[in-house]
Amino acid sequence: MATVATCGSGAGSPGSMVAAGSKNNVTSFQRRGPKASGSDSSYSRLVSIPGTRPSVRNGQLLVSTGLPALDQLLGGGLAVGTVLLIEEDKYNIYSSLLFKYFLAEGIINGHTLLVASAKEDPADILQELPAPLLDDNGKKDFDEDMRNIKTSDSNIKMKIAWRYQLLPQMEAGPVSSSRFGHYYDASKKMPQELIEASKWHGFFSPEKSSSTLNIEPCSLTHGYIKLLQFIQNIIYEEGFDGSNPQRKQENILRIGIQNLGSPLWGDDVCCTENCDDSHSLTKFLYVLRGLLRTSLSACIITMPTHLIQNKAIIARVTNLSDTVVGLESFIGSDRETNPLYKDYHGLIHIRQIPRLNNLIYDVSNVKDLAFKLKRKLFTIETDLGYSSI
Repeated sequence: MATVATCGSGAGSPGSMVAAGSKNNVTSFQRRGPKASGSDSSYSRLVSIPGTRPSVRNGQLLVSTGLPALDQLLGGGLAVGTVLLIEEDKYNIYSSLLFKYFLAEGIINGHTLLVASAKEDPADILQELPAPLLDDNGKKDFDEDMRNIKTSDSNIKMKIAWRYQLLPQMEAGPVSSSRFGHYYDASKKMPQELIEASKWHGFFSPEKSSSTLNIEPCSLTHGYIKLLQFIQNIIYEEGFDGSNPQRKQENILRIGIQNLGSPLWGDDVCCTENCDDSHSLTKFLYVLRGLLRTSLSACIITMPTHLIQNKAIIARVTNLSDTVVGLESFIGSDRETNPLYKDYHGLIHIRQIPRLNNLIYDVSNVKDLAFKLKRKLFTIETDLGYSSI
């Protein structure tokens, strides 16, 4: 499947520059001033998109993952045009929650959603999104949960090594709907009127599958082909790539793909060590990233990497992703009964942080991160009990 490359309009011809210079009695060098201001105006319009902000490191436009604690661990948020890969926990409990946070953040900010799944109907996924905590309406609930966290950790904090005390404090608390990043109440569902007012597109793999289509062994699986076509059509037809001035969007397309690589997608990468379709998954990610790089979109993918037996495939998948976060649940493991981890539900691993426009990626220097799901909030903390987020 071929991708379509787009390019912006070029600068004016030298002849037109000379004519303009003669008419106004100024040099062509001086004529660049208004053009520069014009580009600044375009930039200001770009960063004014609700739910976005420029990175303080490189100016890249960022969106929130829906979890402010995770945003800060990733350098401020998820860069537009990139892929965030979530390595699912064993029972896909907490990874699905992060997936829903990402989508819920899009609804709150008025972003367009594209939800793809081979397991659940996208309409059903939207009905399970958590409710936002906004301003004073959620402050009481938030303070209650944070008070419980601090009380349980107060006796442990004095025993923590000094290096934990040097970690920066992370932003916490419900914020205005106009600000970057929000908190969500995991015990409540998003109001139906917010979901109905949102714009979203659903891709349910079983409805798109066709048993009559013949697929060559070296090509993409049918599910991947249909999904790429669906994503490409939404990006181009709704103007998220900027190629159509009449449909040019000043909005963000949030793409969520659930359980990619599972047998439900027609991929046997999780079934055998030497699978024939191993290239299908990597080729899909390669084409997907090409589509994202030329559009105002951001993508989150959950993948059951613990089921992939071939470690070489996992390495290639990691290299084809921009940001990689792994979740390790304590359910069914020895750590579940370990007193050291009694206050946590699992570990979170920041495996890869993108370094855009470079040949190598960053590796996070933040280690020993654990997460817990309280009555309302999903919190990330430094391991061994010191609450940092």
